[in-house]
Amino acid sequence: MGKTIFITGAGSGLGRGAAIGLAEKGHHVIATTELTSQKTDLLQEAREKELDMEVFKLDITNQRDRSQIETYDFDVFVANAAINEGGPLGEVPMDRFRELFEVNVFATLETVQIAARKLVKKGSGKIVFMSSMAGISATPYVGPYSATKHALEGIAQTLKTELDEFGVQVATINPGAYNTGFNDRSGEEIWKWFDSGKNFTRKEDILKQQEGLKNQFDPADMIEKMIEIIPADHHKFRTVYPQETEEQLKQTEKERWNMEI
Repeated sequence: MGKTIFITGAGSGLGRGAAIGLAEKGHHVIATTELTSQKTDLLQEAREKELDMEVFKLDITNQRDRSQIETYDFDVFVANAAINEGGPLGEVPMDRFRELFEVNVFATLETVQIAARKLVKKGSGKIVFMSSMAGISATPYVGPYSATKHALEGIAQTLKTELDEFGVQVATINPGAYNTGFNDRSGEEIWKWFDSGKNFTRKEDILKQQEGLKNQFDPADMIEKMIEIIPADHHKFRTVYPQETEEQLKQTEKERWNMEI
């Protein structure tokens, strides 16, 4: 039996892949994109494949756009829209840091609150937060993004308990590093403000950390996992994927308990 699934940030990357894949599996997908140009592009693909998909432009930071969520009925709400930007936390310009929180935390929670009210009224449904391995681990120069995803983890875990009695499920999906261009774009943003003459962080240290971007996973596997988890009635609260990332994060959390200064 197909479900109606609402997904934000479906204009690119994992969100787009999951939206198309879920529609191909027979679900009715309401896919939203940050930009109108992304909407046109996604709509074209949906029509070519004759998918049961509605597409509209929803910038989650825009109140008028967010209010459109009210007009839809759905079984699952996927809070996927996010932006990514790196930089050393001791020096990152605060406007950049605030912008990440504006999108990844505040606007995300505002969309989730709309979904929560609707699902509580129905007495059933599920909210899925697209978190990240960065919500559990802490990597140098990925601090701004990591901070937002740590906040999201706290929100999701608290909300899970609060919505339980209303019959609404809450879960997170925590991808590892996937080659969608999302992480690469984040790495590039640093150079718009970083200045070796003014900043104390060493440029070579940032570049060394960014070397890791050469070894990202194939997004197709993660998209498959999302297609499996998003409509499922029962699964773990947290889905970390791939398995090697899950093992790595469990080790990281263990090490934190023994960390000394």
